[in-house]
Amino acid sequence: MIHTHPRPWASLLVLVLVFLLAGPAMAGVPQLTLAQVYEQGVPLEDYWVSEKLDGVRAYWDGDKLVSRQGHRFHAPDWFTRDFPDTPMDGELWMGRGTFAELSGVVRKLEPVDAEWRQVHYEIFDLPAHPGPFSERVAAMQRLLQPSPSPYLAMIEQTRGTTHMALMDRLDDVVAAGAEGLMLHRSDSLYHAGRNDDLLKVKKYQDAEADVVGYSPGKGKYEGMLGALVVERSDGRRFKLGTGFSDEQRAHPPAMGATVTYKFYGYTSTGLPRFASFMRVRDDEPAEE
Repeated sequence: MIHTHPRPWASLLVLVLVFLLAGPAMAGVPQLTLAQVYEQGVPLEDYWVSEKLDGVRAYWDGDKLVSRQGHRFHAPDWFTRDFPDTPMDGELWMGRGTFAELSGVVRKLEPVDAEWRQVHYEIFDLPAHPGPFSERVAAMQRLLQPSPSPYLAMIEQTRGTTHMALMDRLDDVVAAGAEGLMLHRSDSLYHAGRNDDLLKVKKYQDAEADVVGYSPGKGKYEGMLGALVVERSDGRRFKLGTGFSDEQRAHPPAMGATVTYKFYGYTSTGLPRFASFMRVRDDEPAEE
């Protein structure tokens, strides 16, 4: 009997082929830093404070704008023509309370010039810069003051002081229609993943879940949506029965859609307390 043994070069060839096939998709997903939730007691003098924009996260790789999942935003050429070739992390934004309208604009495969002229790219970090955040703030100021493009700006950064001052500022921006605030640790380097170097400050917590079912409405909502049945990434299910407009109850989010909900802490069973619907999380651009 002849025994055969796998040749090392054959295994290597398979690995190379797998990398070549999967590489472009894997390489296209930007490695972004993600925020944790602020809790009182954090040494705020170690942080920079900025407004949390209710926009669409976008990464500028020096050539194009891409989403969190690595899909290209089909912005008009004139929109990014004067952007620097420096990688930038930020938000496509149209103003406070305009997320739904903005999402409809930036997700289109064929951009509409008149719509994109209302959009700005507001940056809050420089992912390729090797220094701590305080140095990156100074670098952003040098890069964008003055800005090389009327569609490109830097989100204002100010130094943190006390919890009371932070809460006063949170009250002010929320009253003006903002979503909340962000905290960046001054000595932190840019790195991917969720960590305490970046914190979000809001009057409520929010998270995402997938639509897995519907409960019918009763009374004035008979024949319409009563509640969405949603599932978290850990498999736990619960209902969202508030936060919908009459239009959304008549035409609820599709099965499988990802929705954002807000809540106020957790129950003793670990489910979100007073959870209510906020919006469909549809910020990924259309694919060709």
